[in-house]
Amino acid sequence: MWKMIWISVLGASYGLLSAAGVFTALAAVGLVPRFAGRTRTVAYGLKYESMVVLGAVTGCIFSVFDRYCQIGAWGRRQFPGMEEAVVAAGILGQICYGFFAGCFVGCLALAIAEMLDSIPILGRRIGFRQGIGIAVFSMACGKLAGALFYFVFGLERTCL
Repeated sequence: MWKMIWISVLGASYGLLSAAGVFTALAAVGLVPRFAGRTRTVAYGLKYESMVVLGAVTGCIFSVFDRYCQIGAWGRRQFPGMEEAVVAAGILGQICYGFFAGCFVGCLALAIAEMLDSIPILGRRIGFRQGIGIAVFSMACGKLAGALFYFVFGLERTCL
């Protein structure tokens, strides 16, 4: 019993610590104010930040309690005989989520790279004057190849 309580306290502490690190990184790169400034909606800055926190909490709930958050199974129970429509809605939802999550991750990566100016510094240190664009494109292709390998061979299922 005490072992389970100790593990729960440690797990919650580690989760809070990692969440604090993520939000600190977001605050350090100034991603939300940059979005608000770029879209000329600075007046809604607090709402943007609230939505980021709400999205993080929702993502945590969906990933930790995935057994109880199966929206597709709920939809099939609520709408019997409409399995194709439920599947199509699920696919559309995944496409929308993937698009917006990809935009967010891409903007975060660009904001971090811009903040650190890591690529030009690396280029100067190693004497790399030409071809930086090719190097960045090659890194992106490597990331894409790794992601495709991960999902094509079903490695995401081995983590469960």
